[in-house]
This record gives sequence, structure tokens and C-alpha cells, in this order.
Amino acid sequence: MIVIKTNEEIMKMKKAGEILAACHRELRTFIRPGITTLEIDQFAENFIRNNGATPEQKGYHGYPFATCTSVNDVICHGFPSKTELAEGDIITVDMVVNLDGWLADSAWSYAVGSVSDASRKLLDVTKESLYKGIEQAIVGNRIGDISHAIQAYAEGQGFSVVRDFIGHGIGQKMHEEPQVPHYGPPQRGTRLKAGMVLTIEPMLNTGKYHSKIDQDGWTARTVDGGLSAQYEHTLAITENGPIILTEQ
Repeated sequence: MIVIKTNEEIMKMKKAGEILAACHRELRTFIRPGITTLEIDQFAENFIRNNGATPEQKGYHGYPFATCTSVNDVICHGFPSKTELAEGDIITVDMVVNLDGWLADSAWSYAVGSVSDASRKLLDVTKESLYKGIEQAIVGNRIGDISHAIQAYAEGQGFSVVRDFIGHGIGQKMHEEPQVPHYGPPQRGTRLKAGMVLTIEPMLNTGKYHSKIDQDGWTARTVDGGLSAQYEHTLAITENGPIILTEQ
């Protein structure tokens, strides 16, 4: 069942989104060569709690951290660790903020120091593919219009689109209906209505789109060792167009 939110409820989610976006802004300068992903996780958790919110991911189905930190060939759900980031790495930090029972979800990919031209292109195209999808998130369109816009742009730039992990509805639960794939034909799927709140979160790979799961049961990697990046926003569908609730 798709839960339609009132304007008041959307504004509550926006407040959660503002905390999340502020945390990502701080991470821009916090992330650097030599820092560990565990330090990133601790920084984010402290930031969220110091702003009166809680990290929704911590404890979710037993997940032990406040963030997912996915480095280089890790697509998503990477465990924070004591391994230091190196110059030229790329890292995605994904987190969900709970403020007074309402959630916001956003992932952002970062360059660690100076990165290669290939890595920079992956980051730029992945971010742009997110906004290509958001452009289609208007009343009357279908989920497939979002999906197709992302896939067409990403593949046109030479990257593959991950199939195994998709966007979703969100509200007082982390995962609600509808599901939001980042690939597929246009004019298919659920029709978008005012009051829907969704995440759009494309993950692009330099190689094949397939994934494999580490022994920890969470960490998803590219099957061929190619790089992966992800950008995600939570947005509300309104009669006046999409409102990004996690805008930086």
C-alpha cells in the first residue's frame, strides 16, 4: 500500500532531511586520505544525535552501524571499518535520519583527495542521472519514466545501472511502496500522485551491473571489481513538481 503524506507530514520529513543534508555538507571536508570509514560513521552518528535525531539504520535488521560506507568496488551497504581511505579512492556514505518518527534517506559519493578522470566521470554521471530521474518525478508520470530517464542517460555515458538495489517509498518506515527501479521502459508502473514520498538512488558501475554479497551478508560488490558510485535524495511529489527533502 502506498502511504500518501499530508503537507504537514512532508514538512516533518523535510526537517529530518535538513539534518541529513547538513551532515553530508560536513562530510565534504571531513573525508580525506588517512581517515577510516569507522571514523566517518562515528562522525555521522554524533552529528545526527547532536541535532536531536537518531540514525535509523543502526539496528535495522541487525545492521550494526549508523551509516553504510561503500568504497571503490562496493556498490552499497559497506560496513565501516578501521581501514584507512587512500588518495584516489571513492566512497559512498548512505544514512537514514529519524526525527520525531519521520525519516529522510540520502547517499552521497565523495572523492578522496585527487581521483582519476575515470572516477570523476563516474561520480559526475551518477549524480546527473539522479537529477535526470528527479525531473521525471511529476504528477501524472509513472515510475517507469524515472527509471528510463536514469538508464538512458547512464548507459549513454558508458556506465551500467545496478538492478539488485532500487529506490522506494519512505515515511515513518524506511521502506514503503512503491519500488523505484533505476532501469526499464518508460510509461510503466505506478502513476505518480501528489503526496507520495520516494527515494531515487541510482548506483552506476564502470563494468557489469551485477553484484555479489560478502560473507557479512550485507556488503554488495561489483562482480568484476569495477568501481561503483551512488547518489540518493528523498523527494516529495507535489502538484508543483518534486520537492527534494534532502537537498544539500
